[in-house]
Amino acid sequence: MIQISKALPKKKVIRRLVKQCLKEDIGSGDVTARLTPKKGEIVGKIISREAGTICGTAWVNEVFRRVGKRHHTKIDIDWKVQDGDQVEPDQTLCGFEGIAHPILSGERSALNIMQTLSGTATITREYAAAIAHTKAKLLDTRKTLPCMREAQKYAVVCGGGVNHRMGLYDGIIIKENHLRSGKSLERIVADAIASMPEGTLVELEVETIEELERGLHAGAKRIMLDDFSLDDMRTAVELTADQADLEASGNVNINTIATIAETGVDFISSGAITKHVRALDLSMLFDYR
Repeated sequence: MIQISKALPKKKVIRRLVKQCLKEDIGSGDVTARLTPKKGEIVGKIISREAGTICGTAWVNEVFRRVGKRHHTKIDIDWKVQDGDQVEPDQTLCGFEGIAHPILSGERSALNIMQTLSGTATITREYAAAIAHTKAKLLDTRKTLPCMREAQKYAVVCGGGVNHRMGLYDGIIIKENHLRSGKSLERIVADAIASMPEGTLVELEVETIEELERGLHAGAKRIMLDDFSLDDMRTAVELTADQADLEASGNVNINTIATIAETGVDFISSGAITKHVRALDLSMLFDYR
């Protein structure tokens, strides 16, 4: 089922990722931060080093909640932005204050997560803006960073994209390797539709116009055009005539996406917005009091 809500992932999802990141970085203990005075206090801020779209505030909050709890203290954070906001270089994203040791221990995990999610939201906004003059919507894929699926899909929505299925459990996409199972295209489409509740995503991937026509005849309501040429996409749009939604996939990048959208397809999916993501440059600055 396509999700269009900007709702945060559940708390357990946020906490699970933060726990993994802190375990990876701190391990048995931060041997450098313990050199600082136990009661030493820090006043600081997170700033952007470049323009982009912000995402990840809840994960930063959870990092500092967790490291603060370990030290029986609270780290106060005052956010100046919210997820989805556009920022400029050297803009203050938040101010914070608290005991030095836990802040130092949480610094890298907080920045790693926020930089990655902000990078995802930033490239998504760039792609979405490139097709804003068309009816096409930008979809993400399952090509996400390991263990960051829900976080990155939230970032995609913050950047103006739309979520495709979350995983293998909440929608069907019939691909080439499924069609090699021995069943006919028509039979596997019929079985897929019959096996899922009404309204659940059932999509067929096709590689030729002939397969598209067979898919339409079989009753497929979402069809993915895999690596179609622009001319074939236009032909597919004309042949389909709103009998099904068409999704373009393959060779999608910032230089091609507008031309693809202008063929008249309904959706364009891109793995690049999550798997080729470049972290947004953010920094944490602070002073001891």
